[in-house]
Amino acid sequence: MIWDNNKDIRLIECTNATRPIQRALDECREERRPYVFITNTMNIKPLHRILVPVSMLEEEVYKAEICSYLARKTGAHIILLRAHDYGSHAKQNTNRIVTHLRGVMERTGEQISYEVVEAQKDSFSLIREASERQRDFQHDLLVLTASREYGLDDILFGPPERHAIKRALVPVMLVNPREDLFSLCD
Repeated sequence: MIWDNNKDIRLIECTNATRPIQRALDECREERRPYVFITNTMNIKPLHRILVPVSMLEEEVYKAEICSYLARKTGAHIILLRAHDYGSHAKQNTNRIVTHLRGVMERTGEQISYEVVEAQKDSFSLIREASERQRDFQHDLLVLTASREYGLDDILFGPPERHAIKRALVPVMLVNPREDLFSLCD
C-alpha cells in the first residue's frame, strides 16, 4: 500500500467502535500530515479510485496536493464529488483543485485521471452522501478534510468524519486544515 512505511502519511488502525475512533481523532487534532484510518471492517486493496468530496469550505482545496501525489504514485483515478450548493464556493473549490491537477500534469508530464461528479446533497450533507454512495463510486480511498473546530453538533452527535469512518468500507484519509486558512466567515 502507498501509506505503508511512508513517514509523510500516518496510519491509524483501530476497531470500528465509536470510542477508539474518537480517541484517535482527538489525538490527531494537531497532526499536519495526512492520516489514514483503517478499521477492522474495511476492505483494503490497491488504490484504483479515490473519492474526494469538495464542499464550500476553502480548506477543501488543501486536499488537491495529497490527491495529486497519491494519483501519481498509484495511477489511481480521482473522483471529485462537488457539493450541490446554491452558492458558487463548492464549484470554485473544485475548479481550484482541477487547476492544481492540470498544473501538476504540465510540470511533471505525468497524466492524472480525474472526473468531476455533482453530488445530490449540499455541503452540509456531503460527507454523509460520500459514505452512503460507496458502492456507486467503487472507490478504494475516501479523502476528507478534518473538522477545524468542533461545534455544538459535533460535541453532541460526533464530528462528521467519525461517522464517515464508522460507515466506510474502505480506508479514510483525513487532511487537517491549515491554521492559516481559518476565518470567521467563509
